[in-house]
Amino acid sequence: MPATGIRELEVLRREVVTPRMVRVVLGGPGLAGFASTTAPDEHVKLVFPDADGTTRPPVLGDDGETLVWPRPFPENREYTIRRFDEAAGEVWIDFVVHPGGLASDWAQQAERGESLWVAGPRPSDPVPPELDHHVLLADHTALPAVARWLEELRDGVDAQVAVLVPDAAEEQDLAVRPGVSVVWLHLDDPDVAAAGDDVLGRHLDALDLPGDGRVFLWAAGEAGVLKPVRRWARAHGFARGTCDIAGYWRKERTTAVRTTRR
Repeated sequence: MPATGIRELEVLRREVVTPRMVRVVLGGPGLAGFASTTAPDEHVKLVFPDADGTTRPPVLGDDGETLVWPRPFPENREYTIRRFDEAAGEVWIDFVVHPGGLASDWAQQAERGESLWVAGPRPSDPVPPELDHHVLLADHTALPAVARWLEELRDGVDAQVAVLVPDAAEEQDLAVRPGVSVVWLHLDDPDVAAAGDDVLGRHLDALDLPGDGRVFLWAAGEAGVLKPVRRWARAHGFARGTCDIAGYWRKERTTAVRTTRR
């Protein structure tokens, strides 16, 4: 089956990573032929059951590559692959848990042996090797991508990382080595809260970056928090090929949360 295909995987186990993050480890016979790319932020679509408990996954088209989705679209969400361990036959997916979230509710209740249809992963463009200084900015939902990015960071590449999380309890042990620095920004910190959506943009303003064109900028998270990052990137000459900025979700200007990628 091609990497862009659809497969039914089994829940091998569920782990609590932090108070607000749950990891579901998937595997089983359906994982055979799964291919992971070299992009640490690659993602898959998770297809969840309908209200009546039935699941309507897509099927491969006649070309053997294109996915044909049923109508109406089944409930699905895009999630980052936290880790693919081919030897162990495991795919890790980390979920930020919150009240009322489709994927969040599923992750907190997933039982060993339960099945989940997974489409992908989508092919992603690798970072050009000449860009050997990475700036990574993320909120809580993009932390799995950052964690994998640092684990797979090739030799000779430096990284400056900032992660926005609710509080200190959501910090995780990351693969920090010489040349890599990580700053945790806590939403319960009054200074961080006062910065509002500008918090990551202000962080960028304060960074001391190489001036020789070696920098790759990656940022992902809530769309509003990324607006200042996009403005900063444009103002400093970053464009396609030297940066990747992705809105994973959008916060409504009420107490509601509408999920886009997550």
